[in-house]
Amino acid sequence: MARAATATINLDAIRHNYRLAKSVAPEQQAIAIIKADGYGHGAIKLAEALENEADAFGVACIEEAMELRAEGIQLPILLLEGFFAANELEYISNNNLWCAVHSLFQIDQIAAADIANPISVWLKMDSGMHRLGVLPEEYKEAYDKLVALPQVKEVVLMTHFSSADEPELDTTSNQIKLFDETTAGIDASVSLANSAGTLAHTNARRSWQRPGIMLYGATPFATSQELADQLKPAMTLSSEVIAIRDLQPGDAVGYSCTWICDKPTRVGTVAMGYADGYPRHANNGTPVLVNGKPSQIIGRVSMDMLAVDLTDIPEAEVGAYVELWGENLLASDVAKHCDTIPYTLFTGITRRVHKKYIES
Repeated sequence: MARAATATINLDAIRHNYRLAKSVAPEQQAIAIIKADGYGHGAIKLAEALENEADAFGVACIEEAMELRAEGIQLPILLLEGFFAANELEYISNNNLWCAVHSLFQIDQIAAADIANPISVWLKMDSGMHRLGVLPEEYKEAYDKLVALPQVKEVVLMTHFSSADEPELDTTSNQIKLFDETTAGIDASVSLANSAGTLAHTNARRSWQRPGIMLYGATPFATSQELADQLKPAMTLSSEVIAIRDLQPGDAVGYSCTWICDKPTRVGTVAMGYADGYPRHANNGTPVLVNGKPSQIIGRVSMDMLAVDLTDIPEAEVGAYVELWGENLLASDVAKHCDTIPYTLFTGITRRVHKKYIES
């Protein structure tokens, strides 16, 4: 490996964060959500690291589940978007996949399916997200249809929160109230809580939690939160300084001259750009660490490189270590400067970035 752009993944941090999710409701279970290639961390590696601890895994679609099964992962896998075509049901049946169902039409497809093994269905209610899910007024009918089918082994009741990361709002409590009123009298396992629900909403902790972003050590909240503050960052994105320039007042840095030096400035060029997944729209002043000392991005991020201010780090030379986010610089703090969220930072990392896995 010549180019230094690296995403170092701490598998012990992943385990710590999963255990934290379990600790808030130890008598219940938790699905480790590793969709989108483990939020950019590497789903197969994470599944291998968690296989002796996790109760199940969650992915978006059958293609992601098939990759895990091909690598020998045996734990149950929940398809969070369910199936897209009826011909997927045979693979789901034969490979111990659990399947979200969000429409009456899908129930009809299950009823018509000729499958060898009954499947576990997670019946999704639209309690206010208005994205996927059976309407509350149709939910009991959908449940009754499913439990009557020989193709169905069990039904888990589920919904998804729209605003659990904003605990000051009444939105989540209203969704829970609607869900509980709609499902009153149904004796089945329940799954409500995503990461924010798991961390901040005690009434959302039911049979199955669904920790996602918290597994990777990023808080879903805009401010400090007691449990979220215990998360450990799992990914450190780093590179090196590959060139240094001494510029004078009036000199511009980068494309479109978005940064003009107002004093003598020592500028370091770093091997990291938007083709690596670092956001092009990172603002001037976005924090980085150079040899552990605070610095900032100056100028526009380009495809393969970005510039940092080394004026106050005179000892930094070519080869200096640059942390873009990670253990010492939270992705959530970087995301604020990039007008985005940690989810997009993590999932945007491209294959050009070398992944290194460690056990702390």
